[in-house]
Amino acid sequence: MKLLLDTHIWLWYALGDSQLSENLQSAVASSTTELWLSPVSIWEVLLLVEKGRISLQVDPINWINQSLKSFAIREAPLNHQIAILSRQIELPHQDPADRFIAATAIHYQLQLATVDTRLVAATWLPTVS
Repeated sequence: MKLLLDTHIWLWYALGDSQLSENLQSAVASSTTELWLSPVSIWEVLLLVEKGRISLQVDPINWINQSLKSFAIREAPLNHQIAILSRQIELPHQDPADRFIAATAIHYQLQLATVDTRLVAATWLPTVS
């Protein structure tokens, strides 16, 4: 399975948060799962730290680099095709991060690991929750 981790799933898994369902814990931890992350999620984590909405034990940049290494996460690079697709997809909201992450999942043919009800409700988007 190839999973694109939504920002909250990446955070919950890396921080051992109990909000992460057993299904997602198993999927993310499986040795047969290929983990992917959008640079948008890194940007979102930095914003959350800056706004004081999350607190990390270490410097956020060190935390990000450590997390990427320890979970063998592949980067899903942004490109012009994803930018165009982010405006073509149908979502009930205009959140730019969600649009980029959903478009990234479609572009790279990944399943999106998310519990965001607005993304899970998009029947055209393959999700794991």
